[in-house]
Amino acid sequence: MDNETSIPSVAAPAARPHAARWWLCGGALAAVLTAFAYMSQEQGRQAPPAASAAAAPVRVATAARRDVAVVERTIGTALANITVQVTARVSGVIDSAGFREGQLVKAGDLLFQIDPRPYQASLAEARADLAKDQAQLDNAVNNEKRTRSVFDEKLTSAEQLDAAIAATGSAKAAVQADQAAVDIAALNLDYTRIRSPIDGKTGAILVPPGNLVGANGTSPLVTITQIEPIKVSFALPQSDLPQIETRAGVGGLVATVEPRGASGEDVDGNTAPVDFVSNRVDDATGTIELRATLPNADAALVPGQLVDVQVRLDKLPLATVVPRAAVNDGPDGQFAYVVTADRRAEQRKVRVLFDDGADVAIDGDVRPGELVIVEGQLRVVPGAAVSFDDTQPTQSAAQGVARNHLGA
Repeated sequence: MDNETSIPSVAAPAARPHAARWWLCGGALAAVLTAFAYMSQEQGRQAPPAASAAAAPVRVATAARRDVAVVERTIGTALANITVQVTARVSGVIDSAGFREGQLVKAGDLLFQIDPRPYQASLAEARADLAKDQAQLDNAVNNEKRTRSVFDEKLTSAEQLDAAIAATGSAKAAVQADQAAVDIAALNLDYTRIRSPIDGKTGAILVPPGNLVGANGTSPLVTITQIEPIKVSFALPQSDLPQIETRAGVGGLVATVEPRGASGEDVDGNTAPVDFVSNRVDDATGTIELRATLPNADAALVPGQLVDVQVRLDKLPLATVVPRAAVNDGPDGQFAYVVTADRRAEQRKVRVLFDDGADVAIDGDVRPGELVIVEGQLRVVPGAAVSFDDTQPTQSAAQGVARNHLGA
């Protein structure tokens, strides 16, 4: 018997449904990526171009060219030309004072009167002694004459003549001693009138009338200071010594002195030559002392007063001057920002010749007439644009350059 064996049909692999799902997921992802890329491209087309960096706001000044007077400025002290401490030269009680405290006096003016009566009596006694000895001298002279005549007639001895001559000499010596005593007594009497030895201004009365004073005491009765003329002492740094010596050799140094807080303009009569330069530099301060003598006819300056002093040391012809704020310090040295014609900042190297704290005379690549940046440098990048207000006048450098030195 023929037996037929049937072969069952094989089912489709189970993986086919999964593959279909993967194809569907891949298509969806591709669609999403395509849409995202399209949207990004559209956003890129619609975005505006990047704005350029904003110009840095600054303030500017104009570089100037002029002759620059190199002037040292410092603080000085007015000193009395002469100071005298008045003391008594004889002892006694002060009867009166002939001046007011703080009064201007002339040489020879009466300051104090010491009780003169003891000295008047001493003078009278000395004059009496002089008169007595003068009479004895006259008698001795007459006796000598008589002795000589008798001796010529051989009526007396030589010993008697010698005694007469000696008596005359002794009487003359006594008269001379008495005259000296009269002079001393008269001088002491004159010393009871204490007079001013100089023209000057009196201070406070230190020993008022009614007090007993001793001769040549250590405590003054009053102090007088001569303020017309008056000296001004000031110090300059030792680095100025070459210029000081050079200037002194070609006509001398001239100092202009003003009371502190004055207008700053030169005051007529307060300009005087420097007549003293110290022979040594102060080790502690590194400065050298100078002095000038001013007429001080108006007595505007008094000893101990602080004053502003200017001393012209040199002159820089046709120097470039800019405000001090225009100069900056960098790793390669000093520089300044110059504004170009297209309003961009250009860095230029400079070297400061003199600085007064406000303006500086410089050497370098900055030319007169160019605009330099004096404010806003921290926001400036070399080569970048800058902006400033054209309607505001630019700063300009001052007329002179000076350095400040604060000290005695």
